[in-house]
Amino acid sequence: MTTSSSHTPLPRLLLTGAAGGLGKELRQRLKPFCEVLRLSDIAEMAPAADASEEVQVCDLSDKQAVDKLVAGVDAIAHFGGVSVERPFEEVLGANISGIFHIYEAARRHGVKRVIFASSNHVIGFHKQDEVLDAHSAKRPDSYYGLSKAYGEDMASFYFDRYGIETVSIRIGSSFPEAQNRRMLCTWLSFDDLTQLIERSLFTPNVGHTIVYGASANKVTWWDNRFAAHLNYQPKDSSEQFRAKVEAQPMPAADDPAMVYQGGAFVASGPFESN
Repeated sequence: MTTSSSHTPLPRLLLTGAAGGLGKELRQRLKPFCEVLRLSDIAEMAPAADASEEVQVCDLSDKQAVDKLVAGVDAIAHFGGVSVERPFEEVLGANISGIFHIYEAARRHGVKRVIFASSNHVIGFHKQDEVLDAHSAKRPDSYYGLSKAYGEDMASFYFDRYGIETVSIRIGSSFPEAQNRRMLCTWLSFDDLTQLIERSLFTPNVGHTIVYGASANKVTWWDNRFAAHLNYQPKDSSEQFRAKVEAQPMPAADDPAMVYQGGAFVASGPFESN
């Protein structure tokens, strides 16, 4: 991984969701972008390695705790919250109340840049034969997708009302490898994600920008022309995994993973308790 040296590191950057899968990966990758990286999650995290890290446990559903968490930071990479489809009540606190608390705290403390980990599940009910851009209609595929759509609207509102700029990254599938046929289209390497976060932190005048988070895959469903000002230029491709993926049994033609951009999320639930 290489990073640009053309920008001055931020004094203090907050990463929420630092105990999650992507959060653990980003803990080291975001350090070149700041002097101090403040790490937060509700789950247990490794202690601060040195003076370049601050570790702070925080429940995103607790407004006062989030307010204290945001105090003194210069930008926020908001990756915290429920990251898979769950019953609405579980999504509500961390993802819906949580995003409100993040933006309210940013407003109160004068933070002017947020990177929001949105998701492809905001548009998951679109078919795989469609090519979408940032102006395509939202079609959430799940309670999780609904929460990310709400987060994007929150970002838009807080820019229009208070001038807080956000890049909402509709993350595809950010894993070490593309694991199935759908991920051949949606895969986002960790290096490309890191580059995208860097561009999102340091590009001036982003307003509220929506960008699809995918690597330079051979087949893509997403057009980033409305995020061209970020100058995001992915370097990796899922083609390296194609032979391994295509050795897997072919799913049925009507399998959601073969029909919808959101894959299996369109069929998760309902989550009745009785």
